[in-house]
Amino acid sequence: MAGKRKSRRSFGRVRKLPSGRFQARYPGPDGVLRAADRTFATSTDADRWLARKRIEIEEGRWLDPAEGQTTVRDWSARWLTAVSPQLKHKTQASYRSLINSLIVPALGDRELSSLRPITVAEWVGAMKTKGLSASRIRQAYRVLSQIMRAAVDNDMIAQTPCRGVKLPRMPQTEPHILTPLEASRIVRSAAKPHDLLIALLAYGGLRIGEAFALRRADIDLSGGLVLIDENLAEANGALVFDTPKSHQKRYLRVGPSLAKRLGRHLETLPGGDDALLFTTPGGKPLRYNQWRKAYFDPAVSVAGLTDVTPHDLRASHGSWVADRYGVMTAAHRLGHSNASVTTRHYARPVAGRDDQVAKAADSWLGGHEHEPGARSGHDDDDDGFAGAPTRI
Repeated sequence: MAGKRKSRRSFGRVRKLPSGRFQARYPGPDGVLRAADRTFATSTDADRWLARKRIEIEEGRWLDPAEGQTTVRDWSARWLTAVSPQLKHKTQASYRSLINSLIVPALGDRELSSLRPITVAEWVGAMKTKGLSASRIRQAYRVLSQIMRAAVDNDMIAQTPCRGVKLPRMPQTEPHILTPLEASRIVRSAAKPHDLLIALLAYGGLRIGEAFALRRADIDLSGGLVLIDENLAEANGALVFDTPKSHQKRYLRVGPSLAKRLGRHLETLPGGDDALLFTTPGGKPLRYNQWRKAYFDPAVSVAGLTDVTPHDLRASHGSWVADRYGVMTAAHRLGHSNASVTTRHYARPVAGRDDQVAKAADSWLGGHEHEPGARSGHDDDDDGFAGAPTRI
C-alpha cells in the first residue's frame, strides 16, 4: 500500500532546523513572510502556534513585531513631538525633563515589546532607592503610562506594561485655611500694589499665575468683573504667557471695595490696555519665588501668621465659598471644570462649623426653634465670607 500522504499546511511554513527544533514562518497581512519569535520542540507545536497567529490576523488583532522593536527613546521623542501642540508650555517642559532625566536613562534602549510590569516596577523601585520624592516618581510614571498607552493605541504593542505597579504614597498635606479676617491682615500688611494682588488671591480665588498675568483690559470696573484669560508660568527658567489651567477663560465678579481699589490702581498704571497690573519695579513680569520672598512672606510675618503660602489663599477662598454658597459656585470662581476637583483639593470645613451644626441639630430635635433644613448659624458669624471683600 502506498504510504499515507501528509496533508499540505494551509497557512504558514514549518521547517526543521539543524538543532532538531522547528521554526514557524507565516505571511502577515502585508504579505511579508515573518518568523515566529521562538522555535518549537515539535512540528505539532509549531502548527498550533501558526493556527493561533492565523486567528489573530483574521480577527484584526495582529501587530507587526517590527513596531514593538522601536526603542523607548525613539517612541518617547515621537510621542512628545505629537502631543506638544496640545500642551501648555510648562507641561511640555515638565514632560521633556521627566523623559530626559528619568525615563530615557533607565529605559531608553529597551524595545517597547520587551517591557513588562515587573520592568516598570523595578524602575519605580530604583527611583525610590535613589531618594526621589513620591511626587517626582508619580509624575514620571504618569508620563511613561501616557507614552505606553499611545504605543497600544498605535498598534505597536498589545498592552501597556504600566499596570498593577505600586507607586509610593503621597504625604497627606492639608492647605492652611485662613479666616477672611486673617487674610485681610495679610492684605493690610503688604506693600502697595502687592496688597491688591494678595486681595485678588484671597477674595477672588485666582491662581498666582492668573494674577501675575492680569492686564488693564481685563478689568471691567463698571460691572465689577475681572476677566481671567491668561496665566503666567515659568518653564525651564523662561516666563511664558499661556491660557489658564482649564484652558477656559472666565469672568470673576469682585466686591465693590475691591473694584474701587482696582480702579485707583488703574489710574496710576502706565501703558495701554496690554499693560500688566503687577510688575517688578523695573516693569518686568513677576516671578513667583522672587515675588513671594520680597512681598508675600514679609506680609504674612507682619500679620502675625506663619506657614501660609499664596496657594493657601486660593484654597481658603474655595472653602469660604463652598461653605456658604455651595461647591458648584466655588468651582466656578476657582475655574474648575469639575466640582470634584474643588472638593478634593480646595474646599475644607470652616473652623467652628461643626459646633454650629451640633447646636442646630439640638434645636431640630427639640423642634421648638427651627424646622429641619432651616438656615441657622450663618447670620451670627463674626468671620462671615459675604462681607469679606468689603473689609480689605
